[in-house]
Amino acid sequence: MDAITMLKDDHKTVEQLFKRFEKAGDRAYVEKRDLVDRIIEELSIHAAVEEQLFYPVARATVADTDDIALESIEEHHVVKWLLSELDSMDPRAERFDAKVTVLIENVRHHVTEEEQEFFPKVREEVGRNALADLGDAMIEAKKVAPTRPHPRSPDTPPGNLLVGTVAGVADRIGDTASGVAQGSISAVSDLVAVILRRPRPQQSPQGSKVARTTARRVRSGASSAADTVIESINEARRTGEDVVDTARSTADAASSGAKGTATSAGRGATRTAKAGRSGAKATTTSARKSAGRTATTAKRATTTAGRTAASAAKTTRATAKGAATSTVNAATDSN
Repeated sequence: MDAITMLKDDHKTVEQLFKRFEKAGDRAYVEKRDLVDRIIEELSIHAAVEEQLFYPVARATVADTDDIALESIEEHHVVKWLLSELDSMDPRAERFDAKVTVLIENVRHHVTEEEQEFFPKVREEVGRNALADLGDAMIEAKKVAPTRPHPRSPDTPPGNLLVGTVAGVADRIGDTASGVAQGSISAVSDLVAVILRRPRPQQSPQGSKVARTTARRVRSGASSAADTVIESINEARRTGEDVVDTARSTADAASSGAKGTATSAGRGATRTAKAGRSGAKATTTSARKSAGRTATTAKRATTTAGRTAASAAKTTRATAKGAATSTVNAATDSN
């Protein structure tokens, strides 16, 4: 890739981050921290590659570029100090936004001078093939360039080449460690959320590209490893729910059966009681009727007996009277 084209692409990337920061709300602390982390990484790598390769080549091959190259290095120095302060500053701090604003103004001024004054001179003097070769070398240099600002480190060859490479390795080790830590925390949060049946938290890794990539990879790997455990937990949960449902169904059926039996027994008892009452009533009525009939019969018998006795008495009296009369008449006749 053409070296100047690559540097301009870097400028565009950073400008997009600047605009996103400027549009972020006053309380968008998480978004602002993420944007500043990306700005720090992009500018640190960009500045290192320019200082290690582009500026030395330009000064060695293009006339009258020493002043602008040295001025650019000084502007880098100011930017690095701002970046180093922002690197550890809380986005809620009173001067955080103000410091980012100053950073943006300095970088935009720097970019304007490079693209309007410096780059045209280099392109005019350096051939297309040379710029392509320089671009390829800068792409390789980016792979080991520092991802953090180091304002106290050398910014010109040969010191910056040696120190920059060492700093780049150290930065990437730190970025990797940060990514592992962030990814592990996210994975634990995911597991807890699943166990508690809550949505997995939306977390955005912070830091450099290496840190963010590592964090996502660790989180993804841990989540995949935990999926088996989570599925086992869910399966056990489903089995337990099935057992509970079966027990509930059995209990409901038993309850319904007992209720039906009790209802049937109640209805049977009611029918029996009604039948008993009806039978008793019938028996009582029958007894009453029978007693009535017996009393009537007894009454009739008594009347008949009375009449018979009266008739017998009458007959006896008549007989006795006749006998007495006969006796008297006989006695009279004897005298």
